[in-house]
Amino acid sequence: MRKVVVVGCGNVGMAYINNLVNTKGLINELVLIDINREKVLGEAMDLSHAAAVFNSNIKIKAGAYSDCFSADIVVICAGNNQEKGETRLDLIKRNNEIIKSIVKEVMKSGFNGIFLVASNPVDIMTYVVQKYSGLPSGKVIGTGTLLDTERLKYLLSQKIHINTENIHAYVLGEHGDSSFAVWSKSTIGMVPIKETVAKEDLDAIEYEVKHLAYKIIDYKKETSYGVANCLIKITKAILNDENIVLNVSSPVDGIYIGLPSVINKDGNIGTMKVTLQDEEKEKFEHSKSVIKTAIDNMEV
Repeated sequence: MRKVVVVGCGNVGMAYINNLVNTKGLINELVLIDINREKVLGEAMDLSHAAAVFNSNIKIKAGAYSDCFSADIVVICAGNNQEKGETRLDLIKRNNEIIKSIVKEVMKSGFNGIFLVASNPVDIMTYVVQKYSGLPSGKVIGTGTLLDTERLKYLLSQKIHINTENIHAYVLGEHGDSSFAVWSKSTIGMVPIKETVAKEDLDAIEYEVKHLAYKIIDYKKETSYGVANCLIKITKAILNDENIVLNVSSPVDGIYIGLPSVINKDGNIGTMKVTLQDEEKEKFEHSKSVIKTAIDNMEV
């Protein structure tokens, strides 16, 4: 039996849940938890009918924290959304107490699976989940810079008209304004990206990646589909024991930050060692300091 519990059934949670229900054969049981009990009762009924269209036998229900006991994964999508004009770091005060209370309730059930965190600011909330769950650091995974990386590959693909499958480019650091593209390790096929794309174009694409969320929020008030698909990718990596390398929120020096890590049924089993150029090292250290400072200020 493969069981996933989702806490927080807003835009991100429901986008993830809908995709999960339509990923046939991945899970057997899906439990929805939200502060709005009536909403999840309706969502569970509606999703059950949707699953029946494709002859899926997934058991879907509106549940309680006690259901987390036998879950393989608890996915946390709860918390306040980023508003127009806000950075992700502006959400810390509002989301810290919410996430802390959720984790305490989950752990009362005896849960011993893997936490998957999407709530922003995701690196800091992943840290909060690990701290208050007491689980090994590899059992707590945030979406990190996975979405940033996919956005980067998409924009490069649009620029050079090459399929994203052949674009090997990565964003590291905070899932936020201090993230950065690692151009020194990026290739198109086997060709270094700097030999293919002009520096001014790379700079423009990197800038756009860091500001896309703001643009989407301006238009539709929230972002959901991109991060939901990143959650699906991580969920598959765990449940299918894929040993795939993904840029997730990973434990480093007492914090969590976006780095390429190996994900399988045991969670994050190890972060890849990346040799950065001097300028990239400075950007990474800056990103670490942004996260650490935010955590220190949060705990005062």
